[in-house]
Amino acid sequence: MSSKSTVPSLVSTEWVQKNLDNPEVRIVEVDYDPQTAYYQGHIRGAVLWDWKRDINDPLTRDIVSKEGFAALCSRSGISNDMHIVLYGDFNNWFAAFAFWVARLYGHEKLSLMDGGRKKWIAEERELVKDTPSYPPTNYVVARVRYEHRILLPDVRVRLGSPHVALVDVRSPDEYTGKILAPPEYPTEHAQRGGHIPGAVNIPWARALNEDGTFKPIEELRKLYESAGVTPDKEVITYCRIGERSSVTWFVLRELLGYPRVRNYDGSWSEWGNAVGLPIEK
Repeated sequence: MSSKSTVPSLVSTEWVQKNLDNPEVRIVEVDYDPQTAYYQGHIRGAVLWDWKRDINDPLTRDIVSKEGFAALCSRSGISNDMHIVLYGDFNNWFAAFAFWVARLYGHEKLSLMDGGRKKWIAEERELVKDTPSYPPTNYVVARVRYEHRILLPDVRVRLGSPHVALVDVRSPDEYTGKILAPPEYPTEHAQRGGHIPGAVNIPWARALNEDGTFKPIEELRKLYESAGVTPDKEVITYCRIGERSSVTWFVLRELLGYPRVRNYDGSWSEWGNAVGLPIEK
């Protein structure tokens, strides 16, 4: 687990069940499409964070600003010292992205629910349709931890460095350029296929069990170290828009405790569309 956090980075569905009435815990569902998830039923007491609307800037292609994140937490009834537990759809892709953003903005008491909606529903645990309301707070972002994020110019200058490990977490067909977009989003493709030079391909799902939970720590360590992704290197994760790579960032940073892991959320939709950038197939 991350040495910075005062709570475990990963909690079980059982833990969440036992803490449904804990006033120091705020459960948050993060969805790409709330109409097919949250509004069909969610964990009792969980507030909704709409990934497109709440975690991203409405105009600029960027994550929510620190002021926007503070406002989101405030209206969700979340104080700076509250324990946030995130879960979501798509095997926790978007919940992991929100976790990464919350870490970036310095929230310490932060956990991801292992297995997400998929596991909660598979275990036939309670779902409700009531939308909770909590008294607003005055959340303040005291510091931004820029070390968790990396932008295109800084990725480019690191190409070829033996001290950097680039991890492409997309499918093998995306990595090789056989397809330009994942099957779920066929219209959201880049102009060019392939991968960032020097990147190794370790698909995000290889870190997960069939039920959506994370594999044991030793299996995870072997998975990445066997591909040369070792703790002594600066590690950069990327996918298409940064959501799948947030899962891998979470594994490396929060579960394995790698000291320097940065998510490149511009990912392939930026790199594969930019003029003049080198590409490998």
